[in-house]
Amino acid sequence: MIKAVLLDFDGTVADTAPDLGHALNRQRTNRNLDPLPIELIRTQASAGARGLLGLGFNIKPDDNGYQAMRDEFLDFYMQRLCHDTCLFPGMAALLEQLDTRMIPWGIVTNKPARFTHPIMLQLDLQKRAACIICGDETTHQKPHPEPLLAASKKIEIKPAECIYLGDDLRDVKASRAAGMIPVVAMYGYLGNDTPPETWGAKHLIDHPQDLLSLV
Repeated sequence: MIKAVLLDFDGTVADTAPDLGHALNRQRTNRNLDPLPIELIRTQASAGARGLLGLGFNIKPDDNGYQAMRDEFLDFYMQRLCHDTCLFPGMAALLEQLDTRMIPWGIVTNKPARFTHPIMLQLDLQKRAACIICGDETTHQKPHPEPLLAASKKIEIKPAECIYLGDDLRDVKASRAAGMIPVVAMYGYLGNDTPPETWGAKHLIDHPQDLLSLV
């Protein structure tokens, strides 16, 4: 019996790639590099600054200059946080149906709180979510199960009674480790090299409202 739905944010609830890509391409144009197409940026958008800087500049967290590049990227992103970001088609209807059925839903994301909460507020979701667990609010991030277990504790629903919907391998790993039911959003960014069918999820859905058949 499913009693709650927990969701990843970037690539699952909201299409944040356009604004993340704008920050990355601003860095590239400042260095006389051509902007990258949004289709390419989407493949790494779920991985945040680390993935996008790797894509845009082939730079890794241990490389010299990475921290300065990351700080610049995040500053640019903060300046244009929710300009083109929007809910994925069908997500608003899914959340409305969950509200109507009185099934609590919440967000569990690796995205830092200073970005997540303003976007949630602008999308009119902040007060509706039963919980919002951000990447800098727990000791560990996904794929560690701690953020999902923190969400389960906050909403007072057992992990086994929760679905977790995400678009990345780390989401499936985290939900399996937490004892939740992992579902893959096939409409999301799916940035891993391995096919989603091999990630070990219980279900794969092509549209947000497909989740309603599981609750």
